[in-house]
Amino acid sequence: MMLDKLNRLIPAQAAELAAVKVKAENQVEALKREGEAFDVPCLSVCLSIKQLAFSASLLPSLDHGETGPYNTDITLVFRNVFTNIGNAYNPDTGAVHIHGHGSSTNPTSAVLIKNREKIFTAWTSLPSGGQKASNGVSLLLEIGDVVFLRMWANARIFDDQNRHTTFSGRLLFTM
Repeated sequence: MMLDKLNRLIPAQAAELAAVKVKAENQVEALKREGEAFDVPCLSVCLSIKQLAFSASLLPSLDHGETGPYNTDITLVFRNVFTNIGNAYNPDTGAVHIHGHGSSTNPTSAVLIKNREKIFTAWTSLPSGGQKASNGVSLLLEIGDVVFLRMWANARIFDDQNRHTTFSGRLLFTM
């Protein structure tokens, strides 16, 4: 009795195992295609970047006004990109992704974050309009580092056609 049951169960399990194998192979192929689409452009950018420079202002060229205040810290996304040599600056996220090892300089105003570490701040607290703040730093960056600007909770930043608020960086040299 038990032997008959096992003889019926084995072909069913073999068919199920074959279906799982086909599904796994299809998933592996899909992941390979997905990985190829991602890795090849990244690899070519990573190998070819010897020059990197970007500069962007906070708001699109015809917009004006304040960004903020928000009840939490936010990443500033600079939408009006003037220069993006090396395509390291992402105008959708506001982050600079480092594809090479070297030293760069990033003058700006706000809180500069490298990966998750606060590097410096620039701010003003005067009660009337027209305040200015700036700061700058040269950083040693490694492949995979991410640099971005964060605005603190309850803060405001103004920008208009004169492009008061900018984020710029350049790769000085590779190491």
